[in-house]
Amino acid sequence: MWLILASYYIIVVVYTAKSNRTFTHIKQAGIFALESLNQLLWPAVCINCSENIDHTDNSLCTNCWYQLLACTGADYCRRCGRDASKFALLEGTCPDCQGKEFHFDQIARSGVYKEALQKMILSFKNGRTELDSVLGFLANSALQGSGFYNDIELFIPVPLHWSKRFIRGYNQSQVLIRKCKHPTAQISTDLVRIRRTKSQPTMTSPAARAKNVAGAFAVRNGHNFTGREVCLVDDIKTTGATLNECARTLKQAGTSKVFALVLAVAGQNIS
Repeated sequence: MWLILASYYIIVVVYTAKSNRTFTHIKQAGIFALESLNQLLWPAVCINCSENIDHTDNSLCTNCWYQLLACTGADYCRRCGRDASKFALLEGTCPDCQGKEFHFDQIARSGVYKEALQKMILSFKNGRTELDSVLGFLANSALQGSGFYNDIELFIPVPLHWSKRFIRGYNQSQVLIRKCKHPTAQISTDLVRIRRTKSQPTMTSPAARAKNVAGAFAVRNGHNFTGREVCLVDDIKTTGATLNECARTLKQAGTSKVFALVLAVAGQNIS
């Protein structure tokens, strides 16, 4: 109770001071006191690991920021998204993805699926939608450096089956898209998942993953994608089976180019 009364007293003093100089000093003291009281009652914590932080630390502790920088700093292949030195690329592709069929034209990623980034994405998929502030910042950074930023006409979230979305309450890819900043591109939800598939992480091979999602997507009747350049948005890319099937469906519907933006690429050792 005394804390509430103290806060009320400070506010009253601040707004009743008559001298301009006194008012300024008292106002500064009042703000400092209220901020100190707020930190005492509701201390700031890292939104990823819940460690105590300073209010100026931008939502994450030093360790989580360090892990994010380690996850996001490497060069990668713009064809498949895996770690690759720019000196190892041949005609824009890494040795691992040469000879493979990709229906999406290019990919941009925020980082690799490990440590703090992995934990944040898993939490984001399981109800922690407030993480969209940090994850949106990472997605926008990847988007700005993608090379296809100015070509995008539509953002398209990788869709969930209606039953899974009903259980979860939201599509994390669609939440992420709302944080993507672009001067002209609109959001389209006209790509839908028409078949409930098994969870991709339960699949043991790239072939099984591709079979699992084959024919699982469709474009809504009456929507015209002809000649459009679109960007699929998802949280994780492993083998790329889901992105590939979405892109194949969109290409069949007439899109001229399909780009992909993901928060993280996993399966660095899966071939």
